[in-house]
Amino acid sequence: MMRRVLLVAAVSFCAAAPVRADFRLCNNTSARVSVAIAYTDGRNWLSEGWWNLRPSICETLLRGPLAAQYYYVYAMDERGGEWKGKAFMCTRDREFRIDGREDCFARGFDRTGFFEIDTGRDAKSWTVQLTDPNAAPTQ
Repeated sequence: MMRRVLLVAAVSFCAAAPVRADFRLCNNTSARVSVAIAYTDGRNWLSEGWWNLRPSICETLLRGPLAAQYYYVYAMDERGGEWKGKAFMCTRDREFRIDGREDCFARGFDRTGFFEIDTGRDAKSWTVQLTDPNAAPTQ
């Protein structure tokens, strides 16, 4: 009887533990990093920020299963370093959540180049690892 109770408790515990499916970013640099993210639901674009991550910290930027294959990230550190790309989105200096990626300046926003993340067609979660651009590869 004791074995059956332990087995049921273990199965119940496992079933109750949620499966993590998020978009996360890890700051593997030696400086604080500010991060913005952008994505589309197929019709509308949304950009949002800022998450401020201390060195060696990971943060969940979007909770739940991924809804798109492509996500876009822009990050800058406190020393002026940037992780950027050629996908331009609307941002601003303070916390933001902006609908649309067109006419940024006319709408009173900045226009910032984000880099693209291809998560694949079937990914349910993804983690981006930011590293120091001048850091030697680890062995």
